[in-house]
Amino acid sequence: MTVEGTVDPDLIVKAGEKHNVQVRSAKAPAPELSFWAANPHLISTGVAGLLIAGGWVTELFGPAWLHIGLYVIAILIGGWSVGRKGISSLLRMDFNMDALMTIAIIGAACLGQWSEGAVVAFLFGVSETLESYSMDRARQSLRSLMEIAPKVARVRRKDQEVELPVEEIKVGDFMIVRPGEKIAMDGAILAGASAIDQAAITGESVPVEKAQGDEVFAGTLNGSGALEVLVTKVVEDTTFAKILNLVEEAQAQRAPSQTLVEKFAKIYTPAVMLGTLLIVLLPPLLFAQPWAPWIYRGLSLLVVACPCALVVSTPVSILSAISNAARHGVLIKGGAHLERAGHIAAIAFDKTGTLTKGRPEVTDVERLTGDLSEAEVLSLAAAVETRSEHPLARAIISRAQGESQTHAASDFQAIIGRGASATVDGRLLYVGSPKLFTDDLGVEMGAARTVVERWQAEGKTVMLLGDSSHLLGAIAVADTVRESSASLIQELRAAGVRQTIMLTGDNARTAQAMGRAVAVDQVQADLMPQDKVAAVKALAAKYGTVAMVGDGVNDAPALAAASVGIAMGGAGTDVALETADIALMADDLSKLPFTIRLSRATLRVIKQNIGIALGLKLLAVAAVFPGWLTLWLAILADMGATIIVTLNGMRLLRHRP
Repeated sequence: MTVEGTVDPDLIVKAGEKHNVQVRSAKAPAPELSFWAANPHLISTGVAGLLIAGGWVTELFGPAWLHIGLYVIAILIGGWSVGRKGISSLLRMDFNMDALMTIAIIGAACLGQWSEGAVVAFLFGVSETLESYSMDRARQSLRSLMEIAPKVARVRRKDQEVELPVEEIKVGDFMIVRPGEKIAMDGAILAGASAIDQAAITGESVPVEKAQGDEVFAGTLNGSGALEVLVTKVVEDTTFAKILNLVEEAQAQRAPSQTLVEKFAKIYTPAVMLGTLLIVLLPPLLFAQPWAPWIYRGLSLLVVACPCALVVSTPVSILSAISNAARHGVLIKGGAHLERAGHIAAIAFDKTGTLTKGRPEVTDVERLTGDLSEAEVLSLAAAVETRSEHPLARAIISRAQGESQTHAASDFQAIIGRGASATVDGRLLYVGSPKLFTDDLGVEMGAARTVVERWQAEGKTVMLLGDSSHLLGAIAVADTVRESSASLIQELRAAGVRQTIMLTGDNARTAQAMGRAVAVDQVQADLMPQDKVAAVKALAAKYGTVAMVGDGVNDAPALAAASVGIAMGGAGTDVALETADIALMADDLSKLPFTIRLSRATLRVIKQNIGIALGLKLLAVAAVFPGWLTLWLAILADMGATIIVTLNGMRLLRHRP
C-alpha cells in the first residue's frame, strides 16, 4: 500500500507496528535484513518449543506449578505475536485467522489445557515461519532480477571518464562499457561492436551481436568488445526498470480465482464461528452434556477450520508463475491475464513481423536471356537501385552485397509506383513491376509471363530487369516466414489451442501462400486495422477466449480487443509493454507455447490447492464430533494444509520452456 499526504510518518509507522506491517519510505531502499531479522517468528517459536519440551519433562518428574509455569511462559512467548494481532482483530470484529487462534489459545487456558494451548501457539508459530520462508522463496526470483542492473556506470564528461551512480546519469551522456561489464542504462551504440547477453531482458540464451546504431538495454552483459553508448533513457525509464515495475504490479493484482477464494473466506469464517457456537452450546443445553468436552471440541473446530491454507492457495501459485515467466523473458501483467491465458482456445496472429521476419528478402533470381548469369542479373539490378530507399530495393542491394560484380550507375530516377531507372555502364536499365515493362515501356513478356505467374501464385513480389525493348532477368522478393513459425503452430496445437488464425492486410493470394507455409487453420486477408478488431471480436464470439499476437504498435486496437493481447519484441518497445497483457520480450514466438503451458499448469495447481485445503479441512472437521481431534492435531492439520499448498504452488518456479 502506498500512503501519500501530510500525515505524520510516525503515526503510520506505529500503525504498521501494531499490525505487524513493515513501513518504509517509497524512496528508501528496502533494508538488508539478516536471516533472523527476516524471520522474526523463528526465535520466539524456537524458545516456545524448548519451554514445551521442558514442560513435558517436568510434568513427569516435577511439581505441577513448574510445568504449568513453563507452559504459560511458552504461551506468552510463542503466542505473543498472534495474540497481539488477534485481540486487535477481535476488537474490530474482524474474525481472521489471528483472531481464531487467539480464541483457541485463551479457551485452552481457561479449560486448564495448558499444554494444549502452548502446543497450539508453538505450531502456529512454526506454520507462520514456514509460510513466510516459502513465500520468500517464491519472491526470490524477482529479488535476484532486481540485483542484475549495475548501480554505477562509467561516463565520459568533459573528456574525462568518471564513475557515477545511475541516478545521476542523464540522457545524452556517453557511457563507456568495457568487455565483461554489465550495461547500466538503455542506449544506442556509438562506437564498437560486441555480443550482448540479453537473457535478463529477453530470455534469449544466445548472445546477440550488436554494432554501431544498435540498441542496448540496462541489465544486459557485454561480451568481449568495448562499447561507447549514447544514453537514451534515465534510470527510471529503462526497459529493465519498467519490467520490474510491471512484475511487481502484476504480483499485487488479484486473479479471479484469488478474489473468489477471498470472498468465500469472508463468508466461510463467520459460518465457522456460528458452527463453533452451536457445537459448544447445543449439546449441554439440549442434551445435558458436560460443558468442558464440547467447549474443547468447539475450539478444535475453530482451529482446524481456519481458512489460511485456502487463502494462500492461489496467491503463491500466481506469484511463482509470474516470477518464473519474467525470468524466461515473458512479462505477464497480472494474475487475471495469467488465468485467461490458461483458457485460450484460439490465437490470431498478425502476419508481418510476427509469423514473418517483417523485412523483404530476395528468394529467387532467374535470367531471361542467355547473355547474363543469375549473379549478373542481381548485380545489375542492385546497381540500378543503389540510390533507392524503397524496401524492395534494399532487399536486392542486401542480397547483391555477397556477389563480386560491381557496376557504375548514374542518372538514377524513381518511377513512382512502378520501379526505377539508371544508366549502368553506359546503358539505360529499368527495374520494376511487370506493369512498368508491359504498360509503360511496351515490352513483350514472352516466356517471362510463366515465371511471373508462378512466383505470384507463391505469394511473392516480382521485379523485372530490362531495357526499353528486352527483359534481362526476374527477381522474386518476399517477406520470408520465420524458421520457427511452422513448428510453433504445431506446438500450440499440442498445448491445447484449438484454432490458429492469420490476420493480414496483404492480398488474398499472398496471404494464402503464407498461411499454407506455416499451416495455420484460417487466413483472413485484405484487413484494415478496424477489420482486425472486428475479426478478433467475431473469433471471441465463436471460440470464447481468444489471444491476439502482434508487434504492439499497429496492432494495438486488435490487442486491446482480444481476451489476451500478446505483444512480441517488448524489449525497448514502450507501446508493446503498455498495450499488451503479455509481452514476449524477445522478438521470438518460441516462448508462446511455454506461456500457455505455464498458465494451464497454474490453473491446475490452483485447483489442486483448493481441493487439498478443503479436503483436509473436511476430514479434520469430521473427526471433531467423535472427539478424536485434539487442539494440537487441529493446528497440525491446518499447518500441514498450508505448507502443502505453498510447496505445491512453488513447483511452478521449476516450470521450464
